Amino acid sequence: MHDLSILAIIWTSVFFASFIAHRTRLTPVLWYLLLGSTLVNLGMLPTQMPIFILNFAELGIITIMFALGFEEDTSNFLKSIKRSWGIAVFGALTPFAVAYSATFYFWGDKHIALLCGLAMASTTVSLSMVSLKTEGLSHTPAATGIMTSAVLDNIASLALMVILIPIAVGEATFSLHSLLLIAGKALGFFLIVSFMGIWLFPVNAGWVKRVPIIRHFNLKLMLAMGRGEYSILALLLIALLVGLLADFFGFHPAIGAYMAGLIIKREYFDYHHDQKIDFHDQAKQMINNIAFAWVGPVFFVTLGTKLIFDADLFLQVLPYSLILFVGMFIGQIVSAGLAARTIGHFDKPTSLLIGFGMLGRAELAFVVLEIAYVQHNIVSLESFYTLMLTAFLLNLSVPICIRWWKTHYLPT
Repeated sequence: MHDLSILAIIWTSVFFASFIAHRTRLTPVLWYLLLGSTLVNLGMLPTQMPIFILNFAELGIITIMFALGFEEDTSNFLKSIKRSWGIAVFGALTPFAVAYSATFYFWGDKHIALLCGLAMASTTVSLSMVSLKTEGLSHTPAATGIMTSAVLDNIASLALMVILIPIAVGEATFSLHSLLLIAGKALGFFLIVSFMGIWLFPVNAGWVKRVPIIRHFNLKLMLAMGRGEYSILALLLIALLVGLLADFFGFHPAIGAYMAGLIIKREYFDYHHDQKIDFHDQAKQMINNIAFAWVGPVFFVTLGTKLIFDADLFLQVLPYSLILFVGMFIGQIVSAGLAARTIGHFDKPTSLLIGFGMLGRAELAFVVLEIAYVQHNIVSLESFYTLMLTAFLLNLSVPICIRWWKTHYLPT
């Protein structure tokens, strides 16, 4: 099948999912996932996506996270770190403990249990944030708390990956050097992004305007090129470059794209004062269209194709998956919700919404599974499918729970 034919099928499913979502009043993300799984099991989509589709899907999640960061208030994000560290810590430790205990009980192998715990420790920000945006909750304290906690969670999970995967595959033992290395990478990445936001992008860049070459850079002038005709290209280029920078430091590019969106300020769009146009609002609408209407959905449809049904194997692992799902569901909501309430001092409705928002499993979970199952063949086929089905159920529960809790969070 031609790569473009696959893209045409995916985009057709996006139209269909959006129509169903409108009629059922459920978030389109839920239907993107369901249609992706349905199409791959019907043979209409390949089980192994071509590199073009995979890269297109990755571009989709990059644009989604950039759009979400672009809408966020930077000061709110920074303030939220003080309230969200507990959510990140306990919201990761509890799922790790639940998954480790359950899978060790199922198969009695500490290496499998270690990698299963690691795969289930990190939450995904994309599914939750898109679901919140669909329900009109993307600018609430809960959304900021989820985003901040998930970023901190992913950093901690990356540190655990560096330490635990070599131990699980028998290539190394615990190394303080590895821990310091990942901490140094995280610090280096955030320092570079901070430099861009504080000194490089602003119109009056202080001491930076005396630095050769850099002093000629001005984001406001870049966005104003051709009376603003190239502003979207400039914004997407920044999102991609910071995403690649995050990848260079060992993080998912989506995290970099979100940080890029955070450091883009409204003041950079104050050009052509003779026109009565809000260029910032215009750019936001175009970015949102790209992210949520035609590029971003490819990521979720592709994510849905990860679950391929084998009747015998499915019946074999279904009890394991349901047990693990229930444990993860309860453990994640309780741990994140209590941390949000006691450490973050969020109110009760917001704390529970944060717990729901931390349920999703995607990017880092599948990275761990790919390393453990494909590269090193540590986890068995049964444990691989158990985790895949569990992650799929957790992802499905995110938009459903957020949709259900919205009526309690914002009573009418």
